[in-house]
Formats: sequence, structure tokens, C-alpha cells
Amino acid sequence: MATTLRFMLDGRVHEVSNADPTETLLNYLRYEMARTGTKEGCAEGDCGACTVVVGDLKNGTVQYQAVNACILFLPTLDGKELLTVESLKGKDGGLHPVQEALVETHGSQCGFCTPGFVMSLYALYLEGPEGLSKGKIEDALAGNLCRCTGYGPIIDAAYRMFEIGADALPDVASKVAALQGIARTDTLALSGISKLTGAEKQYYAPVTLDALAALYQANPDAILLAGGTDVGLWVTKMHKELQKVIYLGGVDALQHITETEDTLEIGAGVSFTDAAKLLGEYYPDFGEIIRRLGSTQIRNSGTIGGNIANGSPIGDSPPALIAAGAMLVLQKGKTERTVKLEEYFIAYGKQDRAEGEFISKILVPKPAPNAEYRAYKLSKRFDQDISAVCAAFNIELDGAKITKARLAYGGMAATPKRACHTEAAIVGQTWSETTVQKAMQAMKQDFTPLTDMRASAEYRMLAAQNLLLKFYAETSGGGAVRVLDEKELAHVG
Repeated sequence: MATTLRFMLDGRVHEVSNADPTETLLNYLRYEMARTGTKEGCAEGDCGACTVVVGDLKNGTVQYQAVNACILFLPTLDGKELLTVESLKGKDGGLHPVQEALVETHGSQCGFCTPGFVMSLYALYLEGPEGLSKGKIEDALAGNLCRCTGYGPIIDAAYRMFEIGADALPDVASKVAALQGIARTDTLALSGISKLTGAEKQYYAPVTLDALAALYQANPDAILLAGGTDVGLWVTKMHKELQKVIYLGGVDALQHITETEDTLEIGAGVSFTDAAKLLGEYYPDFGEIIRRLGSTQIRNSGTIGGNIANGSPIGDSPPALIAAGAMLVLQKGKTERTVKLEEYFIAYGKQDRAEGEFISKILVPKPAPNAEYRAYKLSKRFDQDISAVCAAFNIELDGAKITKARLAYGGMAATPKRACHTEAAIVGQTWSETTVQKAMQAMKQDFTPLTDMRASAEYRMLAAQNLLLKFYAETSGGGAVRVLDEKELAHVG
């Protein structure tokens, strides 16, 4: 096993021994390397002040993506290239086109957020000007918060940076060679001391599925770390000491999507960014749900498997996957088993996963030819917010008759859950407003939602019922329908 992590920065290989396994990249940059251009704002991946760009070897090239340094653990950089705002250079050591564009368009006032905007724009710059649109720019900047400049000049800078020129693009061939030179072929094992408590901590980063399975069987008490968009907050917000971590990001077998004739097989370590295109092709509404799931930085780091494995009742992907009929492949040692996704969630904080067992992939059936599928997310903010209610519906029709139905919700119970009584009320019935209204009433047998800071129980129930009516309106071709209030629903036969 290797015991020193290595990453590229400004053309040099940096080696770190005895690193604290859960030290954030942000803290390492600021306190160990004095790279203070990377700022701390929220420490939870919301504001974007800490944005850096990371390059990773994928399919024979380097994929550059913007990520949040505040929730990224330093050891996860092993084998990758890091770019901070100090890394950017233009001609003759001058301003990079991204920086020059922000100057020209007056895209900075107080300047605290500016380095993060620079790096988000730089990641966009590396993609090139093809297909550039305001929507694409807004998506790239959705994870960066500015309180004083206003976004207009910054959006202008996104257009202007390509006009200034693409002379500062990296030499990809040399980057590939450099990263191949530090690529791991065996497990990285680090032992470090907590800077908070002095306790010893362990970090493992296997590169094969067999090594991961053996490690987790031997260390079932370890925390499995993928994108860190949830686990990172355990450290930065809850101040947890994670004594033992197994990182999944280096296991190549978890990073693939395989398409068969009737199924999409998605590795548990596939990021939302990488999964969105194919899932959106077959389930367009699911693709839109993913686009609204966090920021670009979060989607670049967060994984489909992680969003399922943490068992959150308000995770956005489980309802959409349940409605699609997804299955999970769980592995322990060399033994695999397959479970229905809805059966994986047992109770709040409890999942059908044995000690030493992990999710290896998600199997998503392609939609039936006669299927209608929709997914909806209700939240206080349209982008980058936690759902109050998330719903996904999938029905199959024989003419006007409903032959199959899968209706799933998040935010309505202690786990993501199918609305079984509601499904029973529509299967075998004509797809009509009368059928839907009766099903809306039956939904009260499926859920007893809670009131919290995001929504009241009454709102959740009424919204969940009316989302089903919205689904009918969008798929029936029968024109507008009238949304019912709680009193009217109570009188539906």
C-alpha cells in the first residue's frame, strides 16, 4: 500500500505524508500553503467562495471540473491536478482571459467572492465557446454567491472571456502524461493525526472493487466517502471526528455507466454531472431534477450512489429512481444481491444494508413505449435548495386505461416512499380527472407528513395531491384542470 498522497499543482508534483485524512482542501490551501485566494464563506458548499478546479484522468484525457474546496478532503486529490486562482496566468504572466474579462466588465466590487467566480468561469472557459448560452452560464454560476456586484457584469464577463482569446488553454497531452505518472495501481493508506483532538485517523483509497470489498469487510466501522457533499458537512458543520474513512473515488469499476438494450447500469460512484446526460435522455424530467440538485460544484462531486446510501427522506434522486423502477446491486466481499430501491429504505436512518456491504451500482430500466413519466421538485428557492416535496410519477397506458403505476415521493415520510394506496386507486381505471381526484383522496392513507422549517404538514399533503393532478394535466391532453383546495378534496367521492 502507498502511504503518501500525490497531486499536481502548477506543473509540479506535491507529496503529502501523514495528512489528517479529513482536513479540507480549503484549510490546507490557506493554512499550509498560504494560498489565501481561495476563500471560506459558508463551509458547506453553498456560496462558491472556495471554488477550485480539479483535473482528473478520464477516458484518456483530463476532465476539468469546478468543485468546493471547503468540503473536499485533501487526500481525495491523490492522482489529480489542482488549479487555484493563483494558478491562472495569461500571456507573459499577465491576467488570464477570465480575469481580464472580469476587470473589463467591472465584475467585482468588494472582491471576496471574486476568486470563486474566476474559478467557476475558468471551468466554463476550459469547455470552450461551443454551445455557450445564458442558461449554460447561469448554471455554471449558480453555486457562486455575490452580494454586492450583481450578476449582470459577471455574465457579461463569461461572454467576454472567449472574445479575449483562448491562448491560455492547458496543454492536455502533457497533463495526461503527468497524471499518468502519478496514477495509483494499489491502495493508498494514510495514517494522520487530528489537528483538533490529536486522535489517530485512518484513510484508505482502494483502486479495485475487490480491494474495496476486502477493506470494508475488514473495517465495517469505516465511513464510506464518495463525493463528500454530505460527509464533508459532518466535519465542517457538525465537527465530527471520522476515525476511519474508505474513499470510493479511485475505484474505476464504480465510475462507469453501461447501457444495455433495456437498462442503464450506473456505477455507485458516478457523479450527478456524468449521469445527468444519459438519464435525462430517457427521463427528461429526471434530468431537470438533477440540474436543480445543488450547484455545478456539488453535481460535479456528489454521486448517485451517495445520494441513495445516506438514506435521506429528502434526497431528490430516490423518488425519481423509484418511479423508474430502479434496483440496487449490493456487494459484500465477492457476494452480490439485488434489491428494489424502495425496499432499501426501511426506516429513518435505517437501510437494508448488512455490515460490510456497499452499493456497487444502480440498475435503471428504460421507460416502456406506452409510459408517461414526470418528476417535480417543490422548494423555497428554484435552484440549489432542499425539497419540501419531491414527486415522480410513472404510469403505463393501454389506450386510456392505466395498466401499471409507480408513484414515489420524497419529503412526505421518514424515507423516500411509494404511494401504494394512490397507485391502487388508479391502476385498472381510466386516466381521467375523476380517477385522479379519487386517488388524491386515497393519498391520505399513504402519508402522514411532518411540519418543519421547509413546509407544514398541510402544505405537503395538499401539494403532493395537486402534483398528481398536474401530472394528469400534462399527460392527458385534455386541457386545463382546476387545482383543488383541502375542503374540496374532502368531498371527492
